[in-house]
Amino acid sequence: MSLIYEPAGRAREYAPLALNPYNGCTHGCSYCFAPAVLHKPRAVFHADPAPRADVIAKLERELDREPAGKPRPPVLLCFTTDLYQPRAAETGISRRAIELLHEYGYPVQVLTKGGMRSAVDFDLLGAVAGDAYAATLTFIEPAASAEWEPGAALPAERLAALALAHAEGITTWASLEPVVDPEQTLALIREAHGYVDLFKVGKLNYDPLAKTIDWPAFAARAVALLEELGARYYVKNDLRRYLGGGDATTD
Repeated sequence: MSLIYEPAGRAREYAPLALNPYNGCTHGCSYCFAPAVLHKPRAVFHADPAPRADVIAKLERELDREPAGKPRPPVLLCFTTDLYQPRAAETGISRRAIELLHEYGYPVQVLTKGGMRSAVDFDLLGAVAGDAYAATLTFIEPAASAEWEPGAALPAERLAALALAHAEGITTWASLEPVVDPEQTLALIREAHGYVDLFKVGKLNYDPLAKTIDWPAFAARAVALLEELGARYYVKNDLRRYLGGGDATTD
């Protein structure tokens, strides 16, 4: 099975290709979809994860088989794990994966909740056209973040990492998904619009709380705020259906 793969469904809205170098993630997010997708018990998935077996050697062999001249779409790192969970930084695998993808002409889009742990590789991003740095922004209040995503970097640190990446000339975007508390998501947009180049807005799925949220109202308020701030945005399909024909994206 290829390490680089084409995401399907909702994930396809984020990137045409993806790579997950680690098994599991210690961020422990209670809303995480990955354990169910990978058919792993949540406790096992969130335990200390190991790199996938011989991941760098296999990635290099896989890339070496790519035909010359083939278009190189962006590869997202990652969907079912995180490049910058605490132990991952010790392995050197995250950095080497980015370097290898660049060597073969692939742009890299990093999506992380690792905060400033990710800054160690900012010197690599931007080397290939199409590179970007992104953070998942779910809460602005640290107590809520600590409850729902106890192993992830706190909101202020994720925002600081986005601001630093932007200051260093790296294209930035933010994943506003899942939306657990619409008011906090709107506050994050207000806080981050000055250094986030694109917001990707979704909703909450697979959680009973989702049925209690007024999604048409949130969708309308989010788009109105993004328009008011002059921010670029993309509304994911799950939320877009509540817009009633309104704007779902900007150039």
